[in-house]
Amino acid sequence: MRLSLRARLTITYGGLFLVAGVVLLGATYALFDQQLSRSGTKVLATRLSPVPGPGPASPAQNSRQAVEARALAEARMAADTDRWMRDQRDELHDAAVTSLVTQGSIALLVVGGAAAGFGWLIAGQVLSPLHRVTETARRIAGSPAADRGLHERIALRGPRDEVKELADTFDTMVERLDRSFDGQRRFVANASHELRTPLALGRALVEVAMHRESASPDVRQLGETLLQINSRHERLITGLLLLARSENEVTTRAPVDLADVVAHVGAQTALEAGGAGVTVETDTAEAMTSGDALLLERVVQNLLENGLRHNTESGWVTVSCRTEDGHAVLEVANSGPSVPPYEIPALFEPFRRLDNDRLVTAKGAGLGLSIVQSIVRAHNGTVRAVPRSGGGLTVTVALPSAEPEHAGALPAARTSAPRDLPAGRGARARSAARS
Repeated sequence: MRLSLRARLTITYGGLFLVAGVVLLGATYALFDQQLSRSGTKVLATRLSPVPGPGPASPAQNSRQAVEARALAEARMAADTDRWMRDQRDELHDAAVTSLVTQGSIALLVVGGAAAGFGWLIAGQVLSPLHRVTETARRIAGSPAADRGLHERIALRGPRDEVKELADTFDTMVERLDRSFDGQRRFVANASHELRTPLALGRALVEVAMHRESASPDVRQLGETLLQINSRHERLITGLLLLARSENEVTTRAPVDLADVVAHVGAQTALEAGGAGVTVETDTAEAMTSGDALLLERVVQNLLENGLRHNTESGWVTVSCRTEDGHAVLEVANSGPSVPPYEIPALFEPFRRLDNDRLVTAKGAGLGLSIVQSIVRAHNGTVRAVPRSGGGLTVTVALPSAEPEHAGALPAARTSAPRDLPAGRGARARSAARS
């Protein structure tokens, strides 16, 4: 069990107080015992009456026997007196020590408990600013979007001590991060918007030059190449805009069934799948979540296109969705060459791709999985990719589940035209989204 800092400080305060109290009590006992040993005998001796001796000796008593009898009587009296003095001193010593140790220990425990209680209260007051720092940092770290929550500040008031300096330093760091994220987001959005105009103008000029009657075959071929380059740049800019948008908070949410989204996106990508020679299979069940339908559609589209383009000829892609453990789960798996596990984290970074020889159609800009990750985080979900043993990837998206808008809603649409599965793929019925 991990003790909090407040508990550890309280235990330290209480322990030090008890140790100091025990040392003080021991020193008091030692001094008291020493003083009692010195003065006890003197006090008892002064209180004792002198022992009367026998009267004047007669000539008959001066004999040897009388002298021995008197010496023996005096020795017995001295022994009795000494024994009585020791008994009285021990009794007094025991009573004093018992009173000192018992009452002193009880008083020490009571005062020690009170000191621990006051230590707990004082530690709570001292550490309360640190709790504010921790709560603010936890809220910022728990924000789904990268820059959400950076507007929060601790704004701690109080004396200029170490805790105040820590809070002010944290506020300064968060403020600089906020400005950095805001500037980056505005730069991407503004640059993307500014680049759209010259690209549209360049596409129009190329099309005009291509469709002139006097245009030679070389000019038309050059125009086709330029249009392909222009189209790739337009997709890149669109991806940047979507990436900037997906990092913002999703303010408008509505119930979305991932099964409907998968069916819709599968029908849209059927032409590209047929042209690449890749078979797309779907296995959908109702998977209700809440969020922006267009952004969630882009998640499915990017994952499906990623599976198509990063594949091998005559490969396959499977798309499935279901509800599991309170989450709407989307899973996209594809065939292909093996992917090293250490390359997985880099795939979710912008403009990061693996070798081009893995690509069936090199149309991607390296933003697909980055956009997926940003959208999923904005919807309070998680995304995870793992390499398959036979090659390719399995990407799993988990989003918070939501109740369907209508209890009696019809099942999600399914694509048709099933085909035989590859060996080892199982006997579940799936539908093929092929043209």
